[in-house]
Amino acid sequence: MSNELYNTIARVTDGLYEGIAIGGDVFPGSTLSDHVLRFNNIPQVKMMVVLGELGGRDEYSLVEALKQGKINKPVVAWVSGTCARLFKSEVQFGHAGAKSGGEMESAQAKNEALREAGAIVPTSFEAFEGAIKETFEKLVEQGKTTPVKEIQPPQIPEDLNVAIKSGKVRAPTHIISTISDDRGEEPCYAGVPMSSIVEQGYGVGDVISLLWFKRSLPRYCTQFIEICIMLCADHGPCVSGAHNTIVTARAGKDLVSSLVSGLLTIGPRFGGAIDDAARYFKDAYDKGLSPYEFVESMKKKGIRVPGIGHRIKRGDNRDKRVELLQLYGRTNFPSVKYMEYAVEVETYTLSKANNLVLNVDGAIGSLFLDLLAGSGMFSKPEIDEIVEIGYLNGLFVLARSIGLIGHTFDQKRLKQPLYRHPWEDVLYTK
Repeated sequence: MSNELYNTIARVTDGLYEGIAIGGDVFPGSTLSDHVLRFNNIPQVKMMVVLGELGGRDEYSLVEALKQGKINKPVVAWVSGTCARLFKSEVQFGHAGAKSGGEMESAQAKNEALREAGAIVPTSFEAFEGAIKETFEKLVEQGKTTPVKEIQPPQIPEDLNVAIKSGKVRAPTHIISTISDDRGEEPCYAGVPMSSIVEQGYGVGDVISLLWFKRSLPRYCTQFIEICIMLCADHGPCVSGAHNTIVTARAGKDLVSSLVSGLLTIGPRFGGAIDDAARYFKDAYDKGLSPYEFVESMKKKGIRVPGIGHRIKRGDNRDKRVELLQLYGRTNFPSVKYMEYAVEVETYTLSKANNLVLNVDGAIGSLFLDLLAGSGMFSKPEIDEIVEIGYLNGLFVLARSIGLIGHTFDQKRLKQPLYRHPWEDVLYTK
């Protein structure tokens, strides 16, 4: 009943200030007159609407308040249950209070009493809405109330899945991928189906060219990538990366932990100079600096030339890996201008110290510049971006992972115990 009344009031007025549903309980907590008198003292309330029912005598407290002049605002009222007289016997309407206990408790009697006391009572429930509307409009005409402007409720958004399906919207993506696609019948690397990769005999270098460079590089390029991986896969157990991996594996850690402990040592001092070597050699060559000008300018800046210098190798004991890379570049690359420039720089640095030889980082860095520039498949901005992002160091990380995994397996296969560094190899000082 209250929901129906609220809906009726909302249709013909500017809305509700407050709504109370008392119910027809035998022992109610409050009466109609309690609330109507309360509303009468609230300035924002301009009129009251009451919907009662047959049974009980609560409406008569409201009748008395009206007769005594305690209420000075319009009261539109209707007591439901007038149909009860159509039944030959007494009828129970829903709950304890909705049952006429005599003529005074009938709906007709209550409606008549309210009408005589001054309430606005229609002739039927159907006319109730019209009476509420008419009363509200009179208050507006008399200037006793100003209708509140109707607020347009926000439109309920359409379900996202429905909107996407109908093509109205596109859901925002959380990840953008341009190198691979696992939708469809088979995965694709840079648009090349997996079946084609296998059927055409692609190697690891070809897969790297697709996933890293998003294009199929010529065979001499992918073979160079594979050579770099083979030459940099391992450099013995004593270098920092392998040492960390061995110690971690002997501590009983898993493969991934052992691998990562070694990879974390890769940086400017260990295996991470390929990008810097390529960056500095390229900048110096493109500016037309002589080896002397390049080396001396780096010296003034306090920067060691990346790709130059080795702890073991000397001018009279070259790194065999560097020689193999240089031979491959001179034999297969269209141009090796950056590599030859690095060799000229090495010639100058060797005049300073016998250990300032071109190391494997410098060889790979300079030759990769020649690969990118000589293949004709990369623009200058693309080459700069590749060097800046860290592609070349990625080769060392990928390659050295092979060796670090090998060291992990080696230690576990040998069942080596927890590593403890020997005391005699530590200088204890105060």
